[in-house]
Amino acid sequence: YIEKDGALERRFQTIIVEPPSKAEALEILRGLRDRYEAHHRVQITDEALEAAIELSDRYITGRCLPDKAIDVVDEAGARVRLKAMTRPPDLKELDDQIERLNQDKEEAVANQDFERAAALRDQADKLKKKKETINREWRERSKEVDGTVDEDVVAEVVSKMTGIPLTRLEAEETGRLLKMEEEIQKKVISQTEAIKRISQAVRRSRSGLKDPKRPIGCFIFAGPTGVGKTLLAKALAEFMFGDSDALIQIDMSEYMEKHNVSRLIGAPPGYVGYEEGGQLTEKIRRRPYAVVLLDEIEKAHPDVYNMLLQIMEEGRLTDSFGRNVDFKNTIIIMTTNAGAETTSTSNIFGFDRGRDDAASYETMKERLKVAIEKYFRPEFLNRLDDVIVFHALNKENLKQIVDIELSKVRNRLSDRGLELVLTDEAKEFIIDKGYNPDYGARPLRRAIENMVEDPLSEEILRGAFKGLDVIKVVLEGAADTKRLKFEASTKGESKALAGVGGGTESKSEPKKP
Repeated sequence: YIEKDGALERRFQTIIVEPPSKAEALEILRGLRDRYEAHHRVQITDEALEAAIELSDRYITGRCLPDKAIDVVDEAGARVRLKAMTRPPDLKELDDQIERLNQDKEEAVANQDFERAAALRDQADKLKKKKETINREWRERSKEVDGTVDEDVVAEVVSKMTGIPLTRLEAEETGRLLKMEEEIQKKVISQTEAIKRISQAVRRSRSGLKDPKRPIGCFIFAGPTGVGKTLLAKALAEFMFGDSDALIQIDMSEYMEKHNVSRLIGAPPGYVGYEEGGQLTEKIRRRPYAVVLLDEIEKAHPDVYNMLLQIMEEGRLTDSFGRNVDFKNTIIIMTTNAGAETTSTSNIFGFDRGRDDAASYETMKERLKVAIEKYFRPEFLNRLDDVIVFHALNKENLKQIVDIELSKVRNRLSDRGLELVLTDEAKEFIIDKGYNPDYGARPLRRAIENMVEDPLSEEILRGAFKGLDVIKVVLEGAADTKRLKFEASTKGESKALAGVGGGTESKSEPKKP
């Protein structure tokens, strides 16, 4: 208000109040410690105050010291106090026992069994005295200091406020991080190098050794289509958050035109959608610890690359409201098919086209990297942690993938009380029908849909599986007339279902009209 009126502003002296340094903020917290200890009836250690300063300064954005550190200490004290005030579980058990004895006593009186009623009354009286003793001891303890606020409690509070896992690494989580590659390889087949590089970035972050000014990792995933680039990003999100949906996925084909680029950070003032914020920045503000997948980055307008330079180097971006959005706790993954067309017709890509050994992979890798260097500018590539080239899939990989895809079908059938069993010959038949050198593993998924899921869904709707437990899929017929046959049974009995299964006409590709 004052700044808008120049004459009024001249009559006041402007004093800029800067936020205090970490050392000054720590002194402020020490001065306030006695009041918060008295209010929450807890002890606050020096280490807790130092952790509140460090963690809030690093992970809580959009606010200044000492305000955010004070809030952390206040909430940590309240957290410890509430845990101490929780009613002992023994009291709840005693209440249930007393209630049951009273009901039994009333039932005995109604049946005129007065001796049993008197015995039950005496038991209830003993439990009531025991309850009063426990209750009195609990109240006496609650009058004293209820607990201690240490750095672990502060880290837990900051973690709850930001969604960033900051609690001290326990032995179980440490072992889980060390075996991260093994866990992800159960879902992503044949991409050992990519999984290793991603796992190293996560371990570096969780151990506290990463550069605090940059994202956890910035990677480009390159390679042929259908080999697991997007799947690896989803598997990483599921490993870190327990949910594959905890992935910020943005399709860059939506940002092919220059006027769409502003949607990432929000529309400028005066334009439609200004109040909504940016598609990328708003999601990161709400979930600062995330896996960001920029799918098919080569389709985006070149201005998107300019915007990403600031994120990859400084770990922050300013949105349309002028707020700094922190990307320091994100993993940024960009997938691309740039350069894939230069080698798709050679013997390097695809399944069993020539030798799929280390030499052919290195040749493919060099060709792709040369193509990527021509497509992306040097200042963009220079800020990446790595360009990871995915391996082409071979037939052995397909055998593992078909097991993973069929396990999904089994899980869905288990909800209906059905068990799905496939013979090795049936799996080989599905792999042969889903084999396509140019499209990776996706035709295999379509083959399972056409040859397994579609016939099963029809039979389920007909009620063919009522009273049955097991569905066995076998291969029958000669070389040119091979087809899948479904045998439904209970444990130990078998019943073939006529007209079910995919013959040689069952293809993974849709029929042409």
